[in-house]
Amino acid sequence: MLSGYVRNRRLRDARVLFDSMPQKDVVSWNAMLSGYVRSGHVDEAREVFDKMPHKNSISWNGLLAAYVRSGRLEEGSLLFESKSDWELISWNCLMGGYVKRSMLGDARLLFDQMPIRDVVSWNTMISGYAQDGDLSQARRLFEESPVRDVFTWTAMVYAYVQNGMLDEARRVFNEMPQRREMSYNAMIAGYVQYKRVDMARELFEEMPFPNIGSWNIMISCYCQEGDVAQARNLFDRMPQRDSVSWAAIIAGYAQNGHYEEAMNMLVEMKRDGEGLNRSTLCCALSTCAHIAALELGKQVHGQVVKTGYENGCLVGNALVGMYCKCGCIDEAYEVFQGIQRKDIVSWNTMLSGYARHGFGRLALTVFESMITAGVKPDEITMVHIFYALVNNCHYCLLFT
Repeated sequence: MLSGYVRNRRLRDARVLFDSMPQKDVVSWNAMLSGYVRSGHVDEAREVFDKMPHKNSISWNGLLAAYVRSGRLEEGSLLFESKSDWELISWNCLMGGYVKRSMLGDARLLFDQMPIRDVVSWNTMISGYAQDGDLSQARRLFEESPVRDVFTWTAMVYAYVQNGMLDEARRVFNEMPQRREMSYNAMIAGYVQYKRVDMARELFEEMPFPNIGSWNIMISCYCQEGDVAQARNLFDRMPQRDSVSWAAIIAGYAQNGHYEEAMNMLVEMKRDGEGLNRSTLCCALSTCAHIAALELGKQVHGQVVKTGYENGCLVGNALVGMYCKCGCIDEAYEVFQGIQRKDIVSWNTMLSGYARHGFGRLALTVFESMITAGVKPDEITMVHIFYALVNNCHYCLLFT
């Protein structure tokens, strides 16, 4: 019964049952602990852990994983130091946490202390250096690695790509004893990044079984090159699509000035039953702003509210921009107020709206609020303020 509650994330019921149990064995304690861990309740997991009369490797590994997943690496490190006989999976877990947060010094220290290493250990460290752009360290570990799998080889391809060394990346790619879709995708993405479209297309066509990611990379590639027709051709040929595929083609149409096609694709996407994600909604709002399609923008706003993205920074900024460009300043400010964590783009977008529509005093009020909130103005901010003052000379003295 306890395990059933935990599996279904009914943690309150699980805890009531757990507390009422006259006798608990280590399995019961671990079940309650794992429930909290899987739901991200780290403090509650620690409370259960501390009360356990007997702990086994599952208990220790579970709590360590909770700290790593939540980014509480300092506490995870202290837990790790309190015990000496950790299993290999736990060493890899903590090292992976360090790598994920670019703490490569701590990750390498842990790697060097490991009593034994497996291919996951080597791959984690090589990938960390590759993502950080440290090609020399990645290559050194790659050459020292006693075992290599497809992830090891792909990490090196990625490392060379990150440093713009596409010929070296292709050499490693060609030497791979076996390749998977991610290996092809790393190489194709490198060609796309450095505008070698012919090489990207050639390698894509050589793939025995391209996955959705492969198709999406090529669609984005053609869109960036302005060849929307070829991008649409690929999109139509895809055996299956995901939200990224739709976002890529909609963005491609919008970025290349084909606004009507972008909106048609948005409608088709909804008809196809694909959920709207942040990227797709932003593209739709940007398109509405470009063609001043206020009523359509309001409909997209309705979809934003349904998905719960309205208070997020990315979609919220796009909404503010759409309303500003359509001349609906009050609606823009209402959305702006609802953004929970405003970034510099949020403030600049609202400033631009007020400045360009002649609301100099309101622009200065927003600017003062921005300073009070501790957000540092950038060059774009000052351009908007200057524009507001030039077009509203009455407030120049006030600003001074």
